[in-house]
Amino acid sequence: MRIGLIGTGRIGSFHAGVLARHPEVASLVVTDMDPARAGQAAARTGATAVASAEAVLAAGVDAVVITSATAAHAELIGRAARAGLPAFCEKPIALDLAGTLGALREVERAGSVLQLGFMRRFDAGYAAARTAVRGGALGRLHTVRSATSDPAPPPAAYLPLSGGLFRDCLVHDFDILRWVTGREVTEVYATGSDAGPAMFREAGDVDTAAALLTLDDNTLATATATRCNGAGYDVRMELAGDRDQIAVGLDDRTPLTSAEPQGPPAPAEPWPGFLERFAPAYEAELDAFLGVVRGERANPCDGREALHALRVAEACERSRAERRPVRLTEIPGA
Repeated sequence: MRIGLIGTGRIGSFHAGVLARHPEVASLVVTDMDPARAGQAAARTGATAVASAEAVLAAGVDAVVITSATAAHAELIGRAARAGLPAFCEKPIALDLAGTLGALREVERAGSVLQLGFMRRFDAGYAAARTAVRGGALGRLHTVRSATSDPAPPPAAYLPLSGGLFRDCLVHDFDILRWVTGREVTEVYATGSDAGPAMFREAGDVDTAAALLTLDDNTLATATATRCNGAGYDVRMELAGDRDQIAVGLDDRTPLTSAEPQGPPAPAEPWPGFLERFAPAYEAELDAFLGVVRGERANPCDGREALHALRVAEACERSRAERRPVRLTEIPGA
């Protein structure tokens, strides 16, 4: 297959390497708003660098991988759909519901394929948790605790473009909560703190957030996130039932130190970031996408799945702003 990749920043460069090594990819065409960066990615991977997204779409590619800046996602998804090309896009489709719904309508009108990049669905730990929950190993699930903690804040210039902590970061937790449990969120109550670096207050964002989520079977879930976890990159999920409980993301690199005298010591090499922690999952999701392109498997995460997670994030942002519980029925879904 000949694959086009649009955007060669950090995640785009990683995906370019994965695609270049994949046995089903015969050639790779890449582009970026920064031609030098695209050239560097091409040199590292043996790809061909071209000047624009239009050039990628005209290069005879069989599918497109979109890893550009978030603001360009919806337009590029539409272009790929109109060209009849299957597309993989890093989350989100757009930073608002209107943009998301518009892009989804384009994909559906064209009858094309769109797979969203929620890589946790391809992580071995989350997959095992899904099997345990849905197979009844935990009994009646009553409590879920999810946490995402970045080791350091992003650049200040990124914050106004990110959509905020709920849409940019916790949206992963909202998606994986639905995927693991098979349940829908019905109500949220969320809050946040901007007590950290001033750049968060200047951007109207928060550096730390927490949400209480009620699922449609009355399971209670909490989801917390912070940009300021100096111990390292920490992503975990704990699921408790009336028979057993399990944890995802608890290993010898989890940046967590026990305060108990006989507890485990601090990890020698804590996870430094998302690429290191989820590298196998990123590879697996692209392998899945190529299987979808070949017609060998169903789409594992289509655009409507991304919409569900975004609606939860939107409800949390509204709850934070208005300081009240928000029902998901208040958030448009079509």
